[in-house]
Amino acid sequence: MRQHKHHILFLCTGNYYRSRFAEILFNSLADKIGLPWRASSRGLALERGINNVGPMAVSAITALEALGVRHPDAVTRLPVQVAADDLEAADRIVALKQDEHLPLLEERFPEWADKVEFWHVDDAPGVLPQIEHEVMSLVARLRRPAHGGKIHPPN
Repeated sequence: MRQHKHHILFLCTGNYYRSRFAEILFNSLADKIGLPWRASSRGLALERGINNVGPMAVSAITALEALGVRHPDAVTRLPVQVAADDLEAADRIVALKQDEHLPLLEERFPEWADKVEFWHVDDAPGVLPQIEHEVMSLVARLRRPAHGGKIHPPN
């Protein structure tokens, strides 16, 4: 019998670096420990990623490989703009940087702005260890028995 999987959605601006790294790392960890969650990621403003070349930041791919995480399909897909359907399908939504992503949510999806958990990860080189820590902390929280169902962010 297949276990129902809950869905987590990671958001960043361009769906090129931070949210993609979080998605792929989360899915790898969830698979390894049998956590009934699956992640996806989207961007809030793909048009701002004018310097994003290729499907995903090479530094993020290299960091995932260094962690032993290999998901060829996940790293070759192009960035995806978030749509209302993506938000509605998620049991939990995490945006990687409150100062950057809350204004975009308020502008583009105001009804969702208060339903998102915000992390504080800058769009800067060297933040991947911080994202790794945040993802591992999230996985640990989701493993607790109290989190067996739909999880809502703190209000």
